[in-house]
Amino acid sequence: MAKKQARFILILGDQLDIQSAALRDFDPQTDEIIMVESSNEAQYVWSHKVKIALFLSAMRHFAQVLREHSYPLTYIQESPLTIVEVLKQEILRKKVTHLVCIEPGEWRIRKALEALTLELNIQLEIRDDTHFYCTPQEFKAWVADKKELRLEYFYRLMRKTNQVLVDGDGNPEGGQWNFDQDNRKPYPKKGPGLIDAPAAFAVDAITQDVLAYVEQTYPDHPGSLAHFNWPVTREQALEGLEYFVEYRLRNFGVYQDAMWTETPFGWHSILSSSLNLKLLNPREVIASVLQAWKKYSLELSSIEGFIRQILGWREFVRGMYYLDMPQMAQDNFYDHQRALPKWYWTGQTGMACMKDTIGQTMEYGYAHHIQRLMVTGNFALLAEILPSAVCDWYLAVYVDAIEWVELPNTAGMALFANGGRFTSKPYIASGAYIKRMSNYCSDCKYQPEVRYGESACPVTNLYWNFLINHRDQFDASPRTRLMTANLKKISDSDQAAIQAHAKNILNHLDDL
Repeated sequence: MAKKQARFILILGDQLDIQSAALRDFDPQTDEIIMVESSNEAQYVWSHKVKIALFLSAMRHFAQVLREHSYPLTYIQESPLTIVEVLKQEILRKKVTHLVCIEPGEWRIRKALEALTLELNIQLEIRDDTHFYCTPQEFKAWVADKKELRLEYFYRLMRKTNQVLVDGDGNPEGGQWNFDQDNRKPYPKKGPGLIDAPAAFAVDAITQDVLAYVEQTYPDHPGSLAHFNWPVTREQALEGLEYFVEYRLRNFGVYQDAMWTETPFGWHSILSSSLNLKLLNPREVIASVLQAWKKYSLELSSIEGFIRQILGWREFVRGMYYLDMPQMAQDNFYDHQRALPKWYWTGQTGMACMKDTIGQTMEYGYAHHIQRLMVTGNFALLAEILPSAVCDWYLAVYVDAIEWVELPNTAGMALFANGGRFTSKPYIASGAYIKRMSNYCSDCKYQPEVRYGESACPVTNLYWNFLINHRDQFDASPRTRLMTANLKKISDSDQAAIQAHAKNILNHLDDL
């Protein structure tokens, strides 16, 4: 009988799922799992200390689980080489003939694996990631006959296909598909009141070792490890899910867009890192939310808004990522070229909204979706910052940022870098929006209603400057025409003053 060929099963740091399709037909006689800690993964973007620590701790805990299940495992720890360089060494050393993995979450890794297996003349098998509801192939088939790519229609398909919040005839619960208009309220004027804190997780010996290692090895990287409190095991992730549906889900929907100083987590689930590391499966998250909806008679609008983010948007942006790469990473619709302000790495700016959002980002590695889209993302677009620099920043500083989810959200949605490939308009707003949705403006040295001059809010000034510069584009669309219509209420002399002030701001972004 011919000897079976040796296979490496590669498990990457965001694929920590014991039910992974990569392990589907595992044969301990010929197969071996390989996991690699590469310092390159922490350095190709200037990664936040918390993000590095989360990945390393979760990987080491998962390796422990694999050993408990008696899987043969090669675990390369703290390597200065890239993942592919380590793989090459180990493949040659062990005479491996086949490499198996599930779809990598970053295009560069897939391309590097393809090049390596071609160089070594070994077989590469990339399997669909069954963690997701929709495969890239299924998404591509859905796109084929569409003139416009919009989340809403894909989301409805996902609801029907997976029988989520639909009746027996495929009609939506509550008579409508989308309750977004009910989920945009700011906190009361006196503040959010008492918010149940997120679940807390014990720091065990593995995590303690990782925290010490990261502090010693990456001392100059951004962020702080002082408040590290992220799930690093499946058990902790399940605990976080249970805690969210029990204590925080009830107020998630209505306040999901609200912002307030010293309120970094609001009523949000804080489950995205666990989902993106594959410690949680989206099906069990949705099932838990639906169960809580019935058990506690929660508002349908809140439940639908949460499910739309997971079953709708999360699946949609993943489909767009694999459909449009590598072009997505290069898109620059407005040809913006300015450097990222230095205070994006510190939060040391006079703009209260940016100071708070970036400050909490550096402290926790987290900001919620409106802070990312309408504060840091909105400013980056209005300030004409090079999209790739902004995308690298998001990828570096957020614990849940893996390129498949980060790049479409940042380049495609926040920055409109692809010219509206899957969004109907640029997501821009003046300081008035930030004032309405937060208390940031109350103690800021800039005034959100002032368009130019010493006290003018930079967000407001740059918003109007952007509309002036792109008036024709905004006039051409019914979704944005009302925005430029407001320009007619501003005199020519005031518009000239807005542009003159904007020029000064744009030339001195580091000084804001």
